[in-house]
Amino acid sequence: MNRTETRVIGWDLGGVHVKAALVEEGRVVEAVQAPCRLWRGVPALDETFAQLPGWVRGEAAHAVTMTGELTDCFADRADGVHQLSAWAAATLQGSVRIYAGRAGFVSADNARAHAADIASANWHATAALIGRHVPDALLVDIGSTTADLIPIVGGQPAAQGYSDAERLETGELVYTGVVRTPLLAFATHAPWRGRRTRLMAETFASTADIYRLTGDLPEGADQQHSADLKGKSIPETEIRLARMVGRDRGEGSAEEWRALAAWFAEAQLRPLHDAATILLSRSDLSEDAPLVVCGAGRFLAERLAARLGRRPVPLTETIAGCLNGEDAAWVSTCGPAVAVGLIG
Repeated sequence: MNRTETRVIGWDLGGVHVKAALVEEGRVVEAVQAPCRLWRGVPALDETFAQLPGWVRGEAAHAVTMTGELTDCFADRADGVHQLSAWAAATLQGSVRIYAGRAGFVSADNARAHAADIASANWHATAALIGRHVPDALLVDIGSTTADLIPIVGGQPAAQGYSDAERLETGELVYTGVVRTPLLAFATHAPWRGRRTRLMAETFASTADIYRLTGDLPEGADQQHSADLKGKSIPETEIRLARMVGRDRGEGSAEEWRALAAWFAEAQLRPLHDAATILLSRSDLSEDAPLVVCGAGRFLAERLAARLGRRPVPLTETIAGCLNGEDAAWVSTCGPAVAVGLIG
């Protein structure tokens, strides 16, 4: 086999981030994530592509999954799948295949015809990869924006839903993440000095702010601008959080702002716990099935596992034999790109 045939680059084209993973001879060599302003249109992908390491521009076999098709710059998901696939075919050097989940890989030319299978099927790729190593588990991939909770039974993805809409109904997609989610998405009130105060109905702060204050936010995970377009220092973060309860930063102490952030972190965990409990009650998942955890919010997934009394197994541990000494944190964050690169 020549170098191109043994060199695969996995891609996850999202509406906020682009992720890529370099796989050589079946081992992950490097993984990277970069911000992308796709809501401004497909040319934003070119801006992001130019910022990525040089290896993404080399010739390779490219395997592409996506979630960016739901971005509002597209007429609908089918249009998004078509345009993203066309960009990949026109930009990437070498062969390009698009991951269509339950339908396998298809060519970029056939992407529109398989749009329903391709759209936001990145979760399926990660679950399929894990199934090769762990026959029964619950995948918990918590990213910057969403959380995927996918049952794996008999080595295969066993989600009851497939599309975003179906998985929202089944609880296999929880629209909450550790960077971009507005705090109003999971709370309407919060405790403040002995009272249950209603929150301001504004997007003053996001989950990146609370996890920055609790010290949980992974380095490099917050790649988008803050809610007020200002900095990300602790004082600036406290200002944003204080506004959620109608306060100025000077009206509370550092300890009080950290305590408030910790309360929001607990509030975000509750809907994840509810969704996981329902999925784990399925008769086809064994009582000792572990949670395979990954994503920028792996720390939150591990916290969820502890609450459920289940063993957390990092994705990087699951596929340790396919890794090549690269930064495990980025492999975890770029799970779907890694997955299509390895199964592609």
